[in-house]
Amino acid sequence: MSAEPLLLQDHLPALQVVVPLLGSVVVALLRQGPAAWVVTLVCAWSMPLIAFALLDQVMTNGTISYALGGWPREVSIEYRIDQANAFLLVLVSIMAALVTTYMPRSIADEIAPERQGWYYCMYLLCLCGLLGMAITGDAFNIFVFMEVSSLSMYGLIAMGRDRRAMVSAYQYLVLGTLGATFYVIGVGLLFTMTGTLNLYDMAGKLEAVENTRPLIAALAFIGVGIGLKLALFPLHLWLPNAYAFAPSAATAFIASTATKVAVYILLRIVFSVYGVNIAFGDTPAAAALLALAIMAMIAPSVVAIYQANVKRMLAYSSVAQIGYIMLGIALVSQTGLTGGISHLFNHALIKASLFLAVGCMVYSTGITRIEQMAGIGRTMPATMGAFVLAGLGLIGVPGTAGFVSKWFLITGAVEQGLWWLAAVIVFSSVLAMIYVGRVVEVAWFREPSGAAVSPRKPPLEMVVVTWVLALAVVYFGFDTDISAGVAGDAASLLLAGYR
Repeated sequence: MSAEPLLLQDHLPALQVVVPLLGSVVVALLRQGPAAWVVTLVCAWSMPLIAFALLDQVMTNGTISYALGGWPREVSIEYRIDQANAFLLVLVSIMAALVTTYMPRSIADEIAPERQGWYYCMYLLCLCGLLGMAITGDAFNIFVFMEVSSLSMYGLIAMGRDRRAMVSAYQYLVLGTLGATFYVIGVGLLFTMTGTLNLYDMAGKLEAVENTRPLIAALAFIGVGIGLKLALFPLHLWLPNAYAFAPSAATAFIASTATKVAVYILLRIVFSVYGVNIAFGDTPAAAALLALAIMAMIAPSVVAIYQANVKRMLAYSSVAQIGYIMLGIALVSQTGLTGGISHLFNHALIKASLFLAVGCMVYSTGITRIEQMAGIGRTMPATMGAFVLAGLGLIGVPGTAGFVSKWFLITGAVEQGLWWLAAVIVFSSVLAMIYVGRVVEVAWFREPSGAAVSPRKPPLEMVVVTWVLALAVVYFGFDTDISAGVAGDAASLLLAGYR
């Protein structure tokens, strides 16, 4: 018998993880910053190609099941790709590729030459872990990739030039370890009840053990563990310092990808494995999540208004935006979940553009305090113009991507007769307008002073990537086929569950 030909497209799921993993090994051996960046760039830009190919296969042929090692799914690690995580793979891959294009001179400016190779190694390992979490269909394998991404993320944060970056990385390590521990305890309980770690098989076996206390306890452990990873209020204490003191490019990458992957894991386990009836019908989870989402939308936004450091301001804003995503989950409806998933996509674009604009400013002036940004809009109009455009998306101004997802959330709330919740969403957007407006007022309506008078010109690639994302914020405010359209399909898939 002749052996079947090896087709590359049949092994794209494995390549999505293996390419950045092998790339990190090559970079660790090279250690030289410029050469390491070239390898990282090649690996990063190959990821969207693979992700789009996987999305095309899913849209054409349906769900992809890829069992590693050639063994049956029941005794092997399965990579399982459907519209929900194919959408996420595309998002993470594109953000990684764009940030990689942006980063060489930013990293050369913020990190010592002897450490740059290790930075790129950690960057690729983090990308490998995030993509692995998104693509795997095995609950314990999620934990393995979670640790790969988290450990490398600690390293990325610690490489910030401010000494407080080390403390921030240590804080994240402690809380991240707690989150991973809670998650794996929950998975252990599920394995005890079902006898499998495969998410698809697990969903089918939960019917026989519904309403049992270990099942609900497992959901609580997993919810708290993932809540720490995605920085759900009030489990967000690690995030402000991590974003504020990490290298600028690392902050943009983490903010646009890491919390989004954690949200996906929560979505997958709650909706696909447990199902709506168990997760929300037999527990007060929806009410608790709604309360936490509302607090997340309001409290961090208020704190952001009073921040002196622009990166910390944007960090607290990220906690608030996670609240919007959680609100979509808590509504437990097609419209609400579509709004939450589309905001996952839109917020990645918005926050990456904002942090990359700040990175340009840090490269040119070295300042991050808002009061020192007086007049910088006049001396760096291209950079701060992109900041304003992305800031409008953060507020949710009509014609931007942020408006689209907030509209779905408001519609989802109104459909359930929760008019007061629609008012809360609008109020939180007003708070966003205040803290974004504060930066705009200082940057554009005051006379230049200090380092903002004659800044160093930022490299072209940094400005171009920042504007690509800022323009994408506007583009997806009008063309919603990809953001809201695919998000709607993913919402339907998640609500249907694996059963």
